Amino acid sequence: MIDAFGQPQSVVVLGGTSDIAIAVLRRLAQERLRSVVIAARRPDRAGLESQIDAPPHVRFASVRFDARDPESAGPVVSRCFEQAGEPVDLVIMAVGELGDNEIDETDPHRVSALMSVNMAWPAAALASVAARLRDQGRGRVIVLSSVAGYRVRRANYVYGAGKAGLDAFAIGLAESLRETDISVHVVRPGFVHTKMTAGRPTAPFAVGADRVADDIADGIAKNRTVIWSPALLRWVFGVLGLLPQGIWRRLPG
Repeated sequence: MIDAFGQPQSVVVLGGTSDIAIAVLRRLAQERLRSVVIAARRPDRAGLESQIDAPPHVRFASVRFDARDPESAGPVVSRCFEQAGEPVDLVIMAVGELGDNEIDETDPHRVSALMSVNMAWPAAALASVAARLRDQGRGRVIVLSSVAGYRVRRANYVYGAGKAGLDAFAIGLAESLRETDISVHVVRPGFVHTKMTAGRPTAPFAVGADRVADDIADGIAKNRTVIWSPALLRWVFGVLGLLPQGIWRRLPG
């Protein structure tokens, strides 16, 4: 359970191979982390343990799942909470796939798969997470969204549309839980140097996963529902969001 200093001790990570999620766990391992359950398509507990450098007393468990199957979301969440074996303090929703827009937009099967991975499965899982946390009476949820979903662009609209849907769902979920002891924090990173973006042209205001983890910690400490990373993007996209579509479509990248 959350200790006297407000630090989560029991964490469930949905999308356990996410570099950002791993960076968050590294921060928590320096505090009072006690147990971690990771859910991933191919969970690698040994690899995760070595990456976050957790103390020997931290207990790890893993659950295998496929985010292309939204019907599996509820049972996967149930297995994760059962594996935790105690009240879960923090759930990190880190499921996502960037894809390749030039290929994906002409392939209905790829569009369907990406919408499942980036929106349908995470949304279904979050509904199940909220129900479990309501039963507990408390908890925190971090949802990794993206600036790509804030205003969708031609260059990556398949991915952006999925993130836009997840972002809107998570904001609505946060509002539905506002009168409870459950908080939802929607994280909107810009370009992050991770294995998912490896080999792609770097965008302005690019950061590393550790910087996003720092921004998440700061945002939660300030009880922000929406956390931008880097924080400057809040103001950049505040302006970009006002541009007429004719100008928006001419912007590079």
